[in-house]
Amino acid sequence: MAKKKTIITKESEKFLYQYLNNASPTGYESEGQKIWLKHIKPYVDETFVDTYGTAVAVINPKAKYKVVIEAHADEISWYVHYITKDGFIYVRRNGGSDHMIAPSKRVNIHTKKGIVPAVFGWPAIHTRNSISGKAEETPKMNNIFLDCGCTSKEEVEKLGVHVGCVITYPDELMCMNKKYYVGRALDNRIGGFMIAEVARLLKENKQKLPFGLYITNAVQEEVGLRGAEMIVEKIKPDVAIVTDVCHDTQTPMINKIEQGDFTAGKGPVIAYGPAVQNNLRELIIETAEKEKIEFQRYAASRITGTDTDAFAYATGGVASALISLPLRYMHTTVEMVHKVDVENVIRLIYACLLKIEDGHDFRYIK
Repeated sequence: MAKKKTIITKESEKFLYQYLNNASPTGYESEGQKIWLKHIKPYVDETFVDTYGTAVAVINPKAKYKVVIEAHADEISWYVHYITKDGFIYVRRNGGSDHMIAPSKRVNIHTKKGIVPAVFGWPAIHTRNSISGKAEETPKMNNIFLDCGCTSKEEVEKLGVHVGCVITYPDELMCMNKKYYVGRALDNRIGGFMIAEVARLLKENKQKLPFGLYITNAVQEEVGLRGAEMIVEKIKPDVAIVTDVCHDTQTPMINKIEQGDFTAGKGPVIAYGPAVQNNLRELIIETAEKEKIEFQRYAASRITGTDTDAFAYATGGVASALISLPLRYMHTTVEMVHKVDVENVIRLIYACLLKIEDGHDFRYIK
């Protein structure tokens, strides 16, 4: 089979790097949303932002029938929780931050005075071998700490750091082996990139949709789908196609019996589960088969754990489906996604939109 032409342009990839390299912690997504809105505005008819910062770009805003394509804009982070008299800082999670990877990581503490650099300190290996014979300590939420080069609480506070300041990792996006995007926050701002690419393709290909398309970049997914819960009430869509990440389970230490069998580079992952509307899912599968887009299947069981759940059960029920992107090392600073999968998720969402009709009735009992 002939290799498909690359659809991501150099200009789009420039946006991707700018967007991913900017901090967008849960509850503080505004700077990232500004970058996203500036990029997508030329491809849509109008944009709006809700009270908590979910950004929406709309094509055909006057149409009665409404279709959403959605990703979430927030990344995991930390909060300053407690500052000791000696100037060390203890933290709390903001989302699903992993305490095991924290030691020796560099971080940025966001303050009103600007960024304060710090590190997650950790005792040297020479000092951790206890003469008492006790097992050495592993990283836990009650023993990981930040050091910003201060020797007192007063010195820390003078820098502008206080309880409640948000903390992010500064690690930037890179391309590895010409095949993988690698960095922090690919979960799920890579989704925001992909839905923006769909908008670009619709504009450049002069496609006229028979419905209103709401390209939605939601906030606060990492703390319970909160942004999606709010925006679905405002938009009241008829259909929602959500994109998020799932686990590439081919790496060591992952149990496929528990997590499923998914491979980065082998295509989008299409979900099955109660929140996924059967006929919408079948439209997606049929589209993938017709377009010769390789895909994988995922059994979500009771919940998907994504914004799909928030859309599906809102406003009397929204026909919803989930297209996931396989990702390695979720909630670390070296998350990895295959470039081929990124392009194929874009292709699949784009092609699905062209299959949906005005007033499309996805009910399977009529």
